[in-house]
Amino acid sequence: MRRILACAALCVAFGSQGVLAMPWVPERDDEVLERLPASTDPRARELRALQHDHAEAPHDLAIAVRLARASIQAGRAESDPRYFGWAEGAIAEWASLSEPPLDVLLLRATLRQNRHDFADALADLGQLLARDPRNAQAWLTAAVIHQVQGRFTTARQDCMPLLRLAPPLIATTCLANVESLSGRGARSYELLTRAIDKATDADPAERVFALASAAEMAVRLGRGSEAERIFAAGLALAPNDAQLLAARADFLLDAGRAEEVVALLSDETRVDGLLLRLALAEQQLSSPALTAHRDELLARYAASRLRRDALHQGEEARAALELLGAADEALRLARANFALQREPRDLRVLLEAALATGDLRSAEPALRLIRESALEDVRLAPLLARLEQP
Repeated sequence: MRRILACAALCVAFGSQGVLAMPWVPERDDEVLERLPASTDPRARELRALQHDHAEAPHDLAIAVRLARASIQAGRAESDPRYFGWAEGAIAEWASLSEPPLDVLLLRATLRQNRHDFADALADLGQLLARDPRNAQAWLTAAVIHQVQGRFTTARQDCMPLLRLAPPLIATTCLANVESLSGRGARSYELLTRAIDKATDADPAERVFALASAAEMAVRLGRGSEAERIFAAGLALAPNDAQLLAARADFLLDAGRAEEVVALLSDETRVDGLLLRLALAEQQLSSPALTAHRDELLARYAASRLRRDALHQGEEARAALELLGAADEALRLARANFALQREPRDLRVLLEAALATGDLRSAEPALRLIRESALEDVRLAPLLARLEQP
């Protein structure tokens, strides 16, 4: 999920809190669903202005595209699914066409990617690239989806056109991400860090994308001090970036530095994945705040199920295993999640749940992918050793 969020943010730059309640459907088209609070945040002001412009000119494609992009960016920042719904509504008139405009195709693919409808997202990207084979963002989005699915050969092929179509840092990050998961971790990390050092004038969003990737590579290679430095550089540029915060929190949790996780995430509870990591830190510390945060997190997962989305299955599996001690439920969720996405974090929770239940056969799909890809990750090594014991 973190990789998907990062790509969604880059798509905008480069080209709610959940409640446990039954779904509600308004009776009239003009019924007010919610009045957003006034804000001095420039992004919020821009979004309100675009909403006003769209209401005044609902058939203006350019305004609709700008509104959809701004809504996606806000949805990512706020971890609020309503923004993604508003983005879909903004482009609905054109998205229903047999051949939508290229901008709409890319936005529809991004929205489908966000809700893990990877097959339809890739279909949109295929249609877009057939019409515009020089669309760098479409190639990048396809590469990210194939990487998340563990289809590294295809992801590598998607990255290749970026060498001539995208800024050098984007192309290098795309290829380095794939190669780092395919048995070439150290070399990929070195190539990417050199590219970051050279790209002093890169767009901030591109730089954050590269830094987040490099930090995760350093963690997988066991280079903790280097990971610390890269996390700091990334968070200096984007203090509220959910991917960076989640990856740094995981690094700190593995190191037993729960107090630092609480300090890092105490004001970031709107994002479900960050609330999970905060609760895990509070559990390590036996904090009295744990109960409220755990209950809130479970309510959000329940609300997610009411929306019938599968966005949280990997993290819900982790919550079931580590917060609730419900190993059987964790394994069920981890297996369902693995069918959709296969990043190192997804492999880890499946291996941990299989070991916790004693159902070692359930670990076989993850083990097969690790063998075939030659994935290097120091966090998985102890789990692999336990699984290989007679």
